[in-house]
Amino acid sequence: MMSDAFMPMLTLAEASQTPLFIIIGYLALLLGLGIVSSMFFKGTSADYFVVSRSVGSFLLLMSVFGTTMTGFALVGSSGKAFADGVGVYGLMASWSGLIHSAVFFLVGIKLWAVGKRYGYMTQCQYFSDRFESPSFGYILFPILVLLLIPYLLVGVIAAGKFLQATTKGMFPDTFTMPDIQLPNGGTKPHPLNGGLPPALGSAIICAVVLFYVFFGGLRGAVWANTFQTLVFMVTGVIAFYMISDKLGGLAEASNAVAESEKAASRLAREGEIGHRQFASYLLIPLSVGMFPHLFQHWLTAKSAKSFRLSVVAHPIFIAIVWVPCILIGVWGAAYFADAKPPVNPNAVLGRMIDVLVESPVLSGLVGAGVLAAIMSSLDSQFMCLGTMFTNDIVLKKTGPDRFTDKQKVWISRCFILAIVTITYLLALLLKDTTGVFDLGVWCFSGFGALFPLVFASIYWKRVTRAGAFACLGVTAITWFIFFYQDILVPKPEGAPKHEGEFLIAGMMPVVFVFLASLVSLVVVSLLTKPHSKEHVDRFIPPKASEN
Repeated sequence: MMSDAFMPMLTLAEASQTPLFIIIGYLALLLGLGIVSSMFFKGTSADYFVVSRSVGSFLLLMSVFGTTMTGFALVGSSGKAFADGVGVYGLMASWSGLIHSAVFFLVGIKLWAVGKRYGYMTQCQYFSDRFESPSFGYILFPILVLLLIPYLLVGVIAAGKFLQATTKGMFPDTFTMPDIQLPNGGTKPHPLNGGLPPALGSAIICAVVLFYVFFGGLRGAVWANTFQTLVFMVTGVIAFYMISDKLGGLAEASNAVAESEKAASRLAREGEIGHRQFASYLLIPLSVGMFPHLFQHWLTAKSAKSFRLSVVAHPIFIAIVWVPCILIGVWGAAYFADAKPPVNPNAVLGRMIDVLVESPVLSGLVGAGVLAAIMSSLDSQFMCLGTMFTNDIVLKKTGPDRFTDKQKVWISRCFILAIVTITYLLALLLKDTTGVFDLGVWCFSGFGALFPLVFASIYWKRVTRAGAFACLGVTAITWFIFFYQDILVPKPEGAPKHEGEFLIAGMMPVVFVFLASLVSLVVVSLLTKPHSKEHVDRFIPPKASEN
């Protein structure tokens, strides 16, 4: 029997609009930040795309961490814990804390040094030069866009769902939802009645992000990410404290989960997540080595020393963000165990905050914090796509001197506008067909499977152009086959929709995509002609003993 404290509060009244006003004020601050950052714009494309490579340790830490902690980390992790239990922390956070820092140290610093030496602004420029193939960038660009779209969708969908749950009851006469039919023939109000529709909430967030990126460039994204990272870390801790206190403390909240027949398994990893699946997630955090938006942030660093703080503090920051969200999701499994209709996992964080954080002011601050986490990734992702399109497609076709710096900036802005529009429309199309966490995992799986490519380009002198092309093609094909089967193929009514059901021999598809990527890269490289020693030495300087 669940304690009374855990009984879902589903009766509705017109809610206080204070949280909405606070969120509006927060979004207004971001708009102002975009205007201020645009005042520091130096008018050059290098300043718009990589902040003139002038970012120090603190801003690099906050912008890199902010851009890796999206709706996936907050909304997605709490939703996944709601569905599959506390083991979700082990799936992503524990692996990520160690592997992200290792990748920053082993890959990020190396790419920053090469990028500064040769003036790169994008991944495509680096790989095209590294493998002596201008066409490599043309093939890599659409693949990166294909893999990044699910990541963008994570933020847009999460924002819409969270705003709906946060604003429920505020507009009962404007945004009505159909009443729920009860078994006895009666009806009751929908628990999200009066909330902003996800389509409207997503549109608002996209518009705000577009504004400060449009005018501030990557500097606007870096400043916004720093501000937003501070906001979502502080408010996340506040939300966790308020929710746990309302549920009687950590022990009482966890005991209530254990006593719930429907939610008890959420406290045991083995209850919902198999051992092979759990081990498969070791490959997912490698994705940070191939994120195009993270590559661009690395290039903004003032010096190699700027990476020190990120390497040391990143694991600590991950624990601060993920632990509260995972526990809130687990507690929500008991709190909403008997909710009718069942709570959408994407909305569980917003629902828990709305129901249990009784102060409208705190609810608004926490809501702003969650949106900060979501938007701190969207801006960098939109910005990197605009940068790649301008430098790797347009300028490569027309020549670097065909357009002025001002024209280059406007080309990027127009493409960013197009990508924001496409992403928003795709988010409307997908709706509830898949979860935020699931889309994020698929995105990370693709980038993680490409990690052998970037690692080999830095450390393996024998890697060849043909091997790189083979790795790229095989990875794209195998990833898309699995993604199509899990996400795009229509499911029968009642079929499970989350990725935990899509396993091969108990393992995640990323294992097989990664192996295909690695094998194709190594085998084809060994069978084809290597690059000249002079060329390789530009990227992998010989040791003193080799001279």
